[in-house]
Amino acid sequence: MENPLLSFWWIILLIASILLYKYILRFLFGMVIVPEDRIGLVTKKFVLFGENRELPDGRIIATKGEAGFQAKTLAPGLYFWKWVWQFEVNMEKFMVIPEGKIGLVLSKDGAEIPTGNILAKKIDCDNFQDAEKFLSNGGQRGRQTAYITAGSYRVNSLLFNVSITDMVRIQESKVGIVTTLDGLPIDAGQIAGKLVEGHNNFQDFDAFIRNGGNRGLQPQVILAGSYNLNPWAVQMEEIPMMEIPIGYVGVVISYVGLEGTDLTGSEFKHGNIVEKGRKGVWLEPMGPGKYPINTYTMKVELVPTTNLVLNWASARSEAHNLDKNLSTITVRSKDGFPFNLDVAQIIHVPTTEAPKVIARFGNMVNLVSQVLEPTIGNYFRNSAQDSDVIAFLTTRKERQESAKAHIKKVLDEYNVNAVDTLIGDIVPPDSLMKTLTDRKLAEEQKVTYETQKKAQETRQGMEKETAIADMQKDIVKAQQGVEIAERTANATVKKAEGDATSVKVAASGEAEAIKVRASAEAEAVRLKASAQAEQISVTGSAEAGKILAIGKSTAEAYELAVKALGGENFTRYKITEELSKGQIKLIPDILIGGGGGGGNAIDGLLGLKLMEMIDPKKNDSGKK
Repeated sequence: MENPLLSFWWIILLIASILLYKYILRFLFGMVIVPEDRIGLVTKKFVLFGENRELPDGRIIATKGEAGFQAKTLAPGLYFWKWVWQFEVNMEKFMVIPEGKIGLVLSKDGAEIPTGNILAKKIDCDNFQDAEKFLSNGGQRGRQTAYITAGSYRVNSLLFNVSITDMVRIQESKVGIVTTLDGLPIDAGQIAGKLVEGHNNFQDFDAFIRNGGNRGLQPQVILAGSYNLNPWAVQMEEIPMMEIPIGYVGVVISYVGLEGTDLTGSEFKHGNIVEKGRKGVWLEPMGPGKYPINTYTMKVELVPTTNLVLNWASARSEAHNLDKNLSTITVRSKDGFPFNLDVAQIIHVPTTEAPKVIARFGNMVNLVSQVLEPTIGNYFRNSAQDSDVIAFLTTRKERQESAKAHIKKVLDEYNVNAVDTLIGDIVPPDSLMKTLTDRKLAEEQKVTYETQKKAQETRQGMEKETAIADMQKDIVKAQQGVEIAERTANATVKKAEGDATSVKVAASGEAEAIKVRASAEAEAVRLKASAQAEQISVTGSAEAGKILAIGKSTAEAYELAVKALGGENFTRYKITEELSKGQIKLIPDILIGGGGGGGNAIDGLLGLKLMEMIDPKKNDSGKK
C-alpha cells in the first residue's frame, strides 16, 4: 500500500523551499537582500584568481577587492553574486544621532596623521557614509576633526567608530572660554593664540586649522547659544559675563595682542596706556553694562566714579570693602599721651583718569594701601606731635581743614580728587579723661556755688522786699490814721470855737426872750417880773461870761501849747491823743530802718514817750 505522505512530497518541498529560500538563493545565485533599516557590512573570505590577493601593509580595510573587511557597504536592496562560501554579509542598523547630539568619528584605517597633529583632517566622504571615498581621498586614521550632526547615517562600523556626545550650550549672561587642542604652537611671548576668523565659532575646526589657528587658549569667546563643537578639538569653560555696575567704569588690562604705543606721553612714567586691542592698559575704559570678556586673556579692574568714602575706624566699613583693612589711627601727643581718632576720607576718581590710576597702582586696593593709608596716618601722627591732647581737641576744626588741604595736594599727584577729610571720634586716654573730668567737675561746682550764692543773695533781697511789702499795709494804715487824727484835732478846735460862739448867741437869745416875756407880763406882775427879769438878766450874763471864759481859756491853752511845742509837734500830740483813745497800734514791735538815717527812729521813740505821758496807766496795763 502506498504511503499517503509520498503523494504530497511536492507540497513539503515547496514549504521547505519557501522557508529556506534565502539560503538556497544565496547558495545558488549569491543573492543578498538588505532591509530598509539596515546596512550590509561585507567581509571577503578569499580572493579568486586574477584579483588582488593581499591588503597593503598597515591597511585593514579593502578598497580594491582585497580579502578582508570591505570599505564598500551594501545599501538597502537586492544583490547577487555574494556567494556564501566567499562573502559574509552582516546586517547592521543605521547610525542614528539624536537631536541635541553630535557624533564623533574615530577611523580605524587610513593615512598617518602628520607629526604634531592630534586630529585627522576633514575628508569629503558624504559624512563618513562613503568609506571607500574616505580612504581613496587620503583620509587619516584616528580621531577626526569632522563630526556628524543629528540624523540617520549608513556608516561602515568596520572602519568607523561613532560615539555620541552632547552639543555645547552657553547659558544667558554667560560666555564660553575656548581652548583648542590642535593647531600651530602659540607664538613666543604670547599666552593665547592669535585671533582667527572664518571658523564659525570653532564649529568648523578644519577652517580654523587652515587659517593658521593656534592650539591653546583662544582670545575669542563664544556667546550664549547652542554649538556643534568637537570636544576632541575644543574644550569649553562657561563663565559669567563681565558686569560693570552703575557708578563704575571698567579699565581693561589686556595680556594679549601686539605691543602698543604709550599714549600718555613722557610725563606719565608709571606704565603704558595703549589703544583698544593692544597689549597693556586700554586708554578707553568701559562704561556700565555687561561684556563678553575673556578673563584669561584680559582683566577688568572696576574703578568707582562716584564719591568714595574710606573709614579709618575699626568698627565701620563701607560696602565696597576697600577700607576693610583700615583701622582707627593711634597717635601720640606732645605731652606723651597716646589717643585714638577716627578719620573718614572722601575721594573721587574721574572717568578719564581711571586708566592712569590702574596703570600706576594696578587696582583700587593698592591705591588705598600704598597712598591713602600712609598719607593720612602719617599726617595725623605728625600733627598730633605738635600739640597736647587738649589743644588737639579744641582745634579740631582747624586741623580738619589743614588735613583736607594737605591730602588734596598729595592725591592730585596720583590723578585722584580729594573731596573732603573728616575727623570722627577722638578718644583721649582714660587717665587724661579722668583728670579732665575732675577738673571740669570742680569748675562746674565752682560755678554752681557762685550761682547758689547769687541765688541766696537774691532770695534775701526778695525776702526783705517781701517784708517791706507786707509792712506797707500797716504803714499806709498808720499814715491814714495820722491824717484822720490831724483832721479830728482841727475839727475839735473848730468845734470849741463854734461852741463858744453858740453859747454866746444862745445866751443872748435867751436874754432877749426873757425880756420880751417880762415885758408882756409886766403889766400883770410888773414888780415881780421886774425883779425876776433883773435876776434872769444877771444870771444869763454870768452864764455867758462863764462859757466865754472857758472858750477863751481853752483857746489860750491851745495857743500856749502851740507856742511851747510847735505847730507840728502839737498836731502830732493831738493825733496821738486821739489814736490812743481808740487803742490803735501805731509803732510795730520791730522797726526796720531805711536809708541809714536815724531821724525816723527818734521820731518813733518820741511818739512812744508822748503816749506814755498821755496815758501811763493804759500803757502799764498793756505791759501787764
